[in-house]
Amino acid sequence: MVIMTMTSSPTFLPVLERIAEEMERTPGRGRPADYIPALAACDPRSFGMAVAELDGTVYGVGDWRQPFSTQSITKVFTLALDLAREGDELWEHVGREPSGNPFNSLVQLEYENGIPRNPFINAGALVVTDRLQTRTADAAGELLAFLRAESGNPSLDFDKEVAASESQHGDRNAALAHFMASYGNIDNDIPVLLDQYFRQCSVAASCADLALATTFLARHGIRSDGTRLLTRSQAKQVNAVMLTCGTYDAAGEFAYRVGLPGKSGVGGGIIAVVPGRCALCVWSPGLDERGNSVAGVAALDRFTTLTGLSVF
Repeated sequence: MVIMTMTSSPTFLPVLERIAEEMERTPGRGRPADYIPALAACDPRSFGMAVAELDGTVYGVGDWRQPFSTQSITKVFTLALDLAREGDELWEHVGREPSGNPFNSLVQLEYENGIPRNPFINAGALVVTDRLQTRTADAAGELLAFLRAESGNPSLDFDKEVAASESQHGDRNAALAHFMASYGNIDNDIPVLLDQYFRQCSVAASCADLALATTFLARHGIRSDGTRLLTRSQAKQVNAVMLTCGTYDAAGEFAYRVGLPGKSGVGGGIIAVVPGRCALCVWSPGLDERGNSVAGVAALDRFTTLTGLSVF
């Protein structure tokens, strides 16, 4: 296994190497997200993991430099970008509670008058994207610029094939958006919002890129250039919602096993935050029945077990 590093003494590299070796021997990696045709061909045996430390040092194992479809991971960054602009007003339009239902469910919206349960289920992410679109006129572009800056990778981009695939199979998201609009909780035209949302989810990035981009949450809201994006309290809020809502309706199991704020995507990636220490990203496209990477959750479980690092 080839291991690359940007520092001579990476703190967690021996741990990552051990985890990669264990994952290599682990059977039963789950199945890629076959309901998005552009993702269905991914090899479930692929595995990469990266750690970014507070000073921008990044290192990893396996396929940690291989770009993959970020999908719902980008919801964390869109949330942070909107929260930085409008503050607590956002929480009048989206909740902060675990959903207990699938990420694309329509059921709760009717009971709760068009207010999504949290910003990481699809309905909640649509609301956040809508509000960022109102404030920037290009929510997806704002997200991409942020990811490029924080990762230091100017070549990050949208994957047009994935965006088109999502759009062609996006009837449920369209229904969610129209339903919330009927309650006055969507401001922009639905086709504009859906285009922004599908582009947002189509960003292709590697574990290295995403670990670096997530490090502002480990630095309590401070970006890579030293400027502050979020207040310390807002960074705490984002981390808290990641912990309780970031892995769909398996958030309790993830908190139990991993003990870190995390956000998964159906492309097989998961980001995680150790506040004050580092940020991580792991990728393996085989998913469990709840849409989380089987090897990714196992790897983060092993990381917190081997290092003793968690928020508990």
